[in-house]
Amino acid sequence: MPMATSTLLDRIRRDGLSYAAYRQQWADALTQSLKGLDKEARKYHFYRKYNAERTVHVHDAYVPSDALRAALARIVAPQTWLVLTEAWCGDSAYNLPVLAEAAELSDHVLLHVLLRDENADLIERYHTNGSHSIPKLIAFNAAGAELFTWGPRPAEAQAQMRSILDGGAAPALAKQQFADWTTETEAWTLVDRDLAALVAATAEVTA
Repeated sequence: MPMATSTLLDRIRRDGLSYAAYRQQWADALTQSLKGLDKEARKYHFYRKYNAERTVHVHDAYVPSDALRAALARIVAPQTWLVLTEAWCGDSAYNLPVLAEAAELSDHVLLHVLLRDENADLIERYHTNGSHSIPKLIAFNAAGAELFTWGPRPAEAQAQMRSILDGGAAPALAKQQFADWTTETEAWTLVDRDLAALVAATAEVTA
């Protein structure tokens, strides 16, 4: 397995936000005045606003599966979970709540959030097929070995987005159609399924 340097783990633990701190930072940003913001900045402000609502919806609707709970119960050594993300990312609004709730179910898992745009070297290291797509989860054991990575979305969700784009939808409409599909199908349960399999395969790997 690839090994993270102790410097990287120290950086994650030092600079990474807890999920609660990340959401508070996000909430604080939404209280800022739009006065003086250019069109692009306003657009991203509203992305963050919509995604805050989506995140609340997922937390209200999501119940961790028995398979995920069982996998997490088998973790016997400390793990550090790093999530690279941004509050404006629609995928993260739906998927990060699952990762965060999973981490809370294990006393051995500490989840840290780093913003992608402030950590270009890390997203370059953990890109997906050459893309800097987020959210990206990387799990490490106490010695710095990478246990698994996941992201930015389940395979079925990726196929759905590809189908929408292949149908000729403009990017903005495609994003809305994909968000509607995600909500209607509760596609975050696919994240739960993926995570359960990854954790089960590595839960008993010790440092």
